[in-house]
Amino acid sequence: MKVHSKELLYGLSEFYKIFGDETRLRILDILLNKPLCVNEISDILDVSQSAISHQLKNLRASNLVKTEKIGKNVYYSISDKHIEIILKYGLEHISEVI
Repeated sequence: MKVHSKELLYGLSEFYKIFGDETRLRILDILLNKPLCVNEISDILDVSQSAISHQLKNLRASNLVKTEKIGKNVYYSISDKHIEIILKYGLEHISEVI
């Protein structure tokens, strides 16, 4: 039987906590479609730019989103395929229950 280290499981716990906020999930959901800048995300979700910026900071710190600067704008996108898979399977699981 394999038992993971306490540190590794703590990291996993912290990783899953980031998914515990509806605004962060809404941001991730729209970023699945294409990279967007803060004002575009704010407009789509009808949430203030400062609130979006705050949540994007959390998502970046957790390595769920990455940035690319194009001209004066910073575009945010999902950091890698793993995040897309986690969201996809989570949504599929919830859809089965509903």
